[in-house]
Amino acid sequence: MLPRDMISTGALILRPLAEADAGELARMCDDPVSARFMPLLPRPFLLEHALDYVRGAAERWESGGATFAITREGRFAGLVTVRPPDHWDVAELGYLVAPWARGGGVASTAARAITDWLFDHGVRRVQLEAEVENVASLRVAYKAGFHEEGRRREAKRLRDGRFADFVVFGRLKGDLAGPVEPYLPFFEGGELSDGVVRLVPLALEDAEHFNRMLAEPSVAAFSMAETTTLADDERRCRYTGYWWASGQRIELAVRDAASGAFAGHLQLRQVVPVVGQAMIGYSLVPAFRGKGYMSRAVGLLTDWAFAHTGLHRIVAGTDVANKASQAVLERAGFRREGVHRELFPRPDGTRADEVVWARLRPS
Repeated sequence: MLPRDMISTGALILRPLAEADAGELARMCDDPVSARFMPLLPRPFLLEHALDYVRGAAERWESGGATFAITREGRFAGLVTVRPPDHWDVAELGYLVAPWARGGGVASTAARAITDWLFDHGVRRVQLEAEVENVASLRVAYKAGFHEEGRRREAKRLRDGRFADFVVFGRLKGDLAGPVEPYLPFFEGGELSDGVVRLVPLALEDAEHFNRMLAEPSVAAFSMAETTTLADDERRCRYTGYWWASGQRIELAVRDAASGAFAGHLQLRQVVPVVGQAMIGYSLVPAFRGKGYMSRAVGLLTDWAFAHTGLHRIVAGTDVANKASQAVLERAGFRREGVHRELFPRPDGTRADEVVWARLRPS
């Protein structure tokens, strides 16, 4: 059985949940963000629900688990729960932060401290999972030193009836768990813009525009991707935050800055930190062509990447016949480096050469 300790970590105090926390607990759990990512919470979440939860916390301690209130400067700031360790000394962690305490590293600090505390009390492995769209929770796991171990597809049903994918994380007692800085930080302010184009994370509301753009013949002619349905592209849009937070890739909608209209798609993918290289790719809606939109977008993203990441080379590949794409890269400061002969398969059974481009970090 785990001891009912009080844990001090930085500016936080973690202590057993008390009845006096019920009011703040109710406010936290009734928050729309909490309700969105905790589908089993009653909605609305009332004071009586909070009191029932507090009373059940004592039983959770008795059963071998733990429920800690997170406090900062004496005020309730969130909750950390621990399921009882199993026969293999594996415990599962959960956390929830109050709206008034979000954005200050509360959850990652608390999760790291509780995990270390569990290791000190005989637990061998601590695991947690986060919904693929819960970017804040994903970032907590990375910052708390957890290793991503896989995904559970359609693991839980949400309030809207849809089944969601979850990312699984684990930490072992012997793991090194120093501070983890993301290789691909999020844009400060959430977007990049030069006043003509805006680059924002690809979102669910972009799926229909994205799907229609990919099906446009002039785009499909130079695409190596398989034909997708709208459902496929909706799923892709739900994954964009996870891909970014995990350092795998950045998926962006290119928007007209004046109207906000969807103008195209831009991505940074095949990120290889060990050599400091990533590949850029893009597609543009026909109505926005001939205005320099994509050259601006590619330049914005490339400049940002060199300023805010460890990337040294950003590369691109174009079909030898795709002169418009090659002009985009030239205007964005890329230089032609060579040709991969007969790389791209074509629908008629022939293969096209790829022209290779790169832009280097300024010295």
